[in-house]
Amino acid sequence: MEESDVVVIGAGQAGLSSAYFLRRFGFEPVVLDAAGGPGGAWRHRSPSLTMDKVHGIFDLPGMPRRPGVDGDRPVAEVVPAYYAAYEDELGLDVVRPVKVTSVRHGRDGHLLVRTDAGEWSARAVVNATGTWTRPHWPYYPGAADFAGRQLHYASYRGPEEFRGRRVIVVGGGASAMHVLSEISGVAAATAWVTRRPPVFRDDDFGEDARREAVAMVEERVRAGLPPQSVVSVTGIGYSAVVRDALAKGALRRLPMFDRVIPDGVTWRPGTLEADVLEAGTLEADTIIWATGFRSALDHLAPLRLREPSGGVRVDGTQVVREPALQLVGYGPSASTIGANRAGRMAARNVRGYLTARPARPAA
Repeated sequence: MEESDVVVIGAGQAGLSSAYFLRRFGFEPVVLDAAGGPGGAWRHRSPSLTMDKVHGIFDLPGMPRRPGVDGDRPVAEVVPAYYAAYEDELGLDVVRPVKVTSVRHGRDGHLLVRTDAGEWSARAVVNATGTWTRPHWPYYPGAADFAGRQLHYASYRGPEEFRGRRVIVVGGGASAMHVLSEISGVAAATAWVTRRPPVFRDDDFGEDARREAVAMVEERVRAGLPPQSVVSVTGIGYSAVVRDALAKGALRRLPMFDRVIPDGVTWRPGTLEADVLEAGTLEADTIIWATGFRSALDHLAPLRLREPSGGVRVDGTQVVREPALQLVGYGPSASTIGANRAGRMAARNVRGYLTARPARPAA
């Protein structure tokens, strides 16, 4: 078993940011990452998602990217290269690929991090496992009987495989915008379906607005409620993909259907205006669920962190039920907007926690 003051689980933006600030505070964290290389979730994105299409990639602390370059290159290439250079610059020895199977209580108040490559006993843990590995598939009646293809946005790899298909895109966030902007004009037909009417934002969404959005999501996690996405609070800005989808006429939103049928979806009578879909049924052979992700926290289950409301109560980044644990990439810091701020806060909390609980001398 390895011993460490701090173990960071995950080497995406929130994990690397946490490691950076921990180093500044005098710690040498062990960073564990399940992926085969640098880049966090970005390394898994569609090759069709280029740098000029993303709504925001924030610089990692202490090493800004070069502005105005790589616009037509896939983010799945650019961001992993940037993260790899960052790890080298910091001298971080990220241990990968390592899958953390559980975090549980160990001896002397330590947390025991069990993995497929051994065990670490840590005085504090920063969990930065994000959401990408837990795509959310909502249940809808009849979905199991659909005769066509269903996929989640996590498996989307570009428009060509949908050429000539009749596609329904479900979801109201940036992922849906990306898909609609690309498959419209390639697919035989597209339809956009959301639970709530989308809210488009036409301001520049400056620093004050970003902080306000993060604060609204923080309020939920502080109360122990399941976190909302930051996008659900901020609305949809007029990014390059949104403008492209609008120009192609792809953003004619339909309300959520009531049932999936073998050859499409259907709405209750009276749900749709007659001039939209007279029969209340839309034929399709593909459904893309751009319905977001949930926090990847299953490995923390032995710590029994869940509140009755289903969330984990977090004060800033510190878990209320387990002060030796920091959650980054959770709630407000699941977005790139809040990840660096969360890394700084987590490192500061770790310093305060460990200073108040000096390490016992070795036997």
